[in-house]
Order: sequence, then C-alpha cells, then structure tokens
Amino acid sequence: MPHISIWIISFLAIAGVIIKPFKIPEVIWAVLGAAVLLLSGLISFTEGWLGVTKGTDVYLFLTGMMLLAETAREEKLFDWLAAHATRMAKGSADRLFLLIYLVGVVVTTFLSNDATAVVLTPAVAAAIKAAKVEKPLPYLLICAFIANAASFVLPISNPANLLIYGSHMPPLFHWLQQYILPSFFAIAITYFALRFTQRTALKEKIASNIPIPMLSQGGKTAMIGIAVTAVILLIASAFNIQLGLPTAITGILTSAIVIIRAKKNPLIVIKGVSWAVLPLVAGLFVIVEALNTTGLIQTLTNLLHQNAAHSVNATAWGSGIIIAFTCNLMNNLPVGLIAGNVVQGHVPELIKSAVLIGVDLGPNLSITGSLATILWLVALRREGQTVSAWAFLKLGALIMTIALLFALGSLWI
Repeated sequence: MPHISIWIISFLAIAGVIIKPFKIPEVIWAVLGAAVLLLSGLISFTEGWLGVTKGTDVYLFLTGMMLLAETAREEKLFDWLAAHATRMAKGSADRLFLLIYLVGVVVTTFLSNDATAVVLTPAVAAAIKAAKVEKPLPYLLICAFIANAASFVLPISNPANLLIYGSHMPPLFHWLQQYILPSFFAIAITYFALRFTQRTALKEKIASNIPIPMLSQGGKTAMIGIAVTAVILLIASAFNIQLGLPTAITGILTSAIVIIRAKKNPLIVIKGVSWAVLPLVAGLFVIVEALNTTGLIQTLTNLLHQNAAHSVNATAWGSGIIIAFTCNLMNNLPVGLIAGNVVQGHVPELIKSAVLIGVDLGPNLSITGSLATILWLVALRREGQTVSAWAFLKLGALIMTIALLFALGSLWI
C-alpha cells in the first residue's frame, strides 16, 4: 500500500507540473507533492533531505546561469545581438532565419537551454518587430527547438546533463569526442527540418535598415562575464570538476560587477530571476527519491543490465527512443532524474550517451517536454504570440524524430 500511495502522489505531482491545472504554477505542484510524501510518512525526512542534497550541483549551476542570463537581459545584450543579426540579414528572411538559429546555438551551448528560452525569445521578438516581419512565429520557433537540439554540445548546455552524469561528469575532451557528432546532426537536421516546414512564411521581404541599440558598459561587462564563465567551465569540465560551484561564483561575480559599475539596485536583477525553478527541481528530487524507495530505480536498473548483456546496440537504440518519447509524458526533469539514477555504475558508455540524447533532444516533440519549452511558451505569450499544443506536436513529430534518429545513429560512427 505505501508503494501504491507513493506512485499515486508522484503521478499527480508530475501531472500538475506538466498540465498546470487551475493555472497553479509548476513549482507549487512539485513542492506540494514532496510535502505530502514527507508529512504522510511515506518517506522519512532523512530520505527527503538526501533527495534534496543530491541536487546541490544543479541548484548552483542554475543559480549562476540564471543570474548571468538576467544580467545580460537587463543590460540589453541579447537585444543588441539580435539587432546585429537582423541587420546582417540584409532584407533576406532566409538569412535572418539562419542567423537567429546560429545565435540560438551559441546561447544554448554556452548559457544553457533555459537561457535560450527565457532570454533569447523576447530579444528575437524585438528584432523581428523592428524588421517589420509579418509572420514572426517561424523565428520564435527557433528559440524552442534549438534550446533542446543544441543542449548536449557541452556539459553546461543543459542542466539535465548534470542529472545524467551526477558527480561522474566525463572530462571535456571525452565529452566532445562522444557528443560533437551527435550534436552536429541534431542541430543540422533540426535546422533543415524546421526551415522546410516554415518555407512558405519565409518568402516575405523584411526591412534591412535596422537601428542598432547602443551596448552599455554593463552589457559589455556581461558579455565578458559570459565569455569568462564559458572558459572557466570548459577548464573545469576538462579537469573533471563539478560545474555547479564555478558557475554560481562566476554568475554572482559578473552580476555584482555589472550592478556596482552601473550603480543599479541589485533587486532589479534578483527579482528578474526565476527563482521558483530551484524549489521546483528540489521537489522533483524528493519525488524521485520516494520512487526509489518503491524499487522502481532498481527494477529499471536490472532491466537495463539484462538487455545490455543481451545486446548493447539494441539497448542503446531502445533506451534513447523510449526516453525521448517518455520525456513528453513526464517532462524531462523527472525523467532525467530517474534515468540518471538508473545509468549510474557499470553501464556501457554507448547506452549512457543514448539516454542523455533522449533526455535532451526528446522534448522537442511537445510543448510539455522540457522546462525550457514551457518557459519558452510563457515568454511567447508575453509577446502576444501563441502556438497550440497540436500545432507544436505536428512540427515536433517530424523534426524531433528525424533529428533523434540521426543523433543516435551517429554514436556508431
């Protein structure tokens, strides 16, 4: 009975995070689910605290990245980059589409997929408004799809990467050797598939004489801080150092320097950060810890090892594809947490890589697949744009499926 109760509460909490019934924020459902599990005695407070502490590196990573992203947003750095991309398009919708896509690749690679969804979306909206684009949705869709497609170029490109590897993050050069080719296929296939589906809307002419906003001293400092953060994280990854603390330190320092030099109220940046993400992730960690007590993790681990012993190749394909689609039923945060626990230990690297690709790329199927896509949808609505779940699903079914097959297949090259 306790196991059944844990399953029911966990299911309702995760469903609440995805569906948001009564327009109650995702964080409330995750924290409420964790609280019910603890207060009902289904898991002990020791087990709950153990679940929370497992996410320490993720919390630090998210804190640093969110501070960096919000500081850059406040100083109009991304508006400046988007305006330059629009000017460089020289009136060509195709060229503008490509340039925004490339900016999205860079932002996702070095700032994480959540930053692309939250920060780049309004910047792109501002740029295409200045370019007098009649059909802005194709350009805004870039922010959603590239946020997931480019999220395994580097370990820092997606917090889910930390969930899969935990404290056993591979050195940078090993990571690049393993993921650079799958990343290339994921990014390239996503681009061509998205470009093909939006080809009709991209036939229009766009304005070419776009005013370039002045980049403030704070914006320049934020750009330097982002570059320094990227270098530090690359070095940390190369020496197999956990990424959370370096990210938090560089994010806090960059924000502090920008605020002090610009003589701004720090509350402006602090209030702009989506702090609710941290208790959301902590709540999910507790829920996954509760599921672990039911034997779910051990059952899945045994199943994985049995299949791997029979055929590593078939298990890699099956794991990547199943997890990719499961992310859209449960969201990739809880799926990543569960998968990260399952693949710890002596699991063939090929299978672990397929699992990570499924967790990162799979959410491109639907608007509920990842936190980044949910955040993108919120940003989209703020800009007065909407896209239905069905319209996104029709696009994602084509774009994600093809990109996933190519990315997984490239693991054998």
